[in-house]
Amino acid sequence: MRIIWWVIAFIGLGLTLIPSLLVFRGMLTVSSHKSLMVIGMLLWFVSASFLLKKKTT
Repeated sequence: MRIIWWVIAFIGLGLTLIPSLLVFRGMLTVSSHKSLMVIGMLLWFVSASFLLKKKTT
């Protein structure tokens, strides 16, 4: 299950970094950029919070 959270975290991180580069190069509109950044931010924060949670025994 932890591997799935890592994959989701990296997808979210990619959705926060790659759209910025695409807007800089003129390959993506600003409105699409904002949408992808919000989705990436939500994925990153949700998955990172589950990854940082300590295991209880």
